[in-house]
Amino acid sequence: MTDEETAIRPTLQHAAPDAATPASAEALPAAEYGAPTVQVQLKMLDDGLEAPSYAHPGDAGADLRAREDVVLEPGERRLVPTGVSIALPDGFVALIHPRSGLATKHGLTVVNAPGTVDAGYRGEIAVTLLNTDREHAIELRRGDRIAQMVIQRVEYAQFVSVGELSDSVRGAGGFGSTGGFAVPRP
Repeated sequence: MTDEETAIRPTLQHAAPDAATPASAEALPAAEYGAPTVQVQLKMLDDGLEAPSYAHPGDAGADLRAREDVVLEPGERRLVPTGVSIALPDGFVALIHPRSGLATKHGLTVVNAPGTVDAGYRGEIAVTLLNTDREHAIELRRGDRIAQMVIQRVEYAQFVSVGELSDSVRGAGGFGSTGGFAVPRP
């Protein structure tokens, strides 16, 4: 592994890779609250940026930062690079979520939330941001935290063709079929 490639754990404290650890990384045994459970290889593409990091022990999302200055006008969307590339072990995915504070206070969201980073992808992670505010631009500076990356296990499905699906209580109901909102009165 080169100096540019560093094996990290979800707490994203830089850890020296163990010679016995395969390049594909491996799951770690469960430990204390917030302790790493999987190793993920990280390659920072920009030495001037902080690596992804968790704000608090037990946080699900590691913050990703903007690689460049960006101004998003009302309603504008833009693909923002993060300077981060990763190698996930097989059976894992990285999901890119909006940061709740930016969404609530400024209307900044991730268009395809959650964005999906597949285990086989090795390129730079970039985030498609959208300014949902109708009146104000959002100014992001290089190094600002713009999104959260959640690492999760995935299941691989075998799709089986059938003539009819098995019954369920819900059936085909969807798109608001269970209610949950107040209907305006005439």
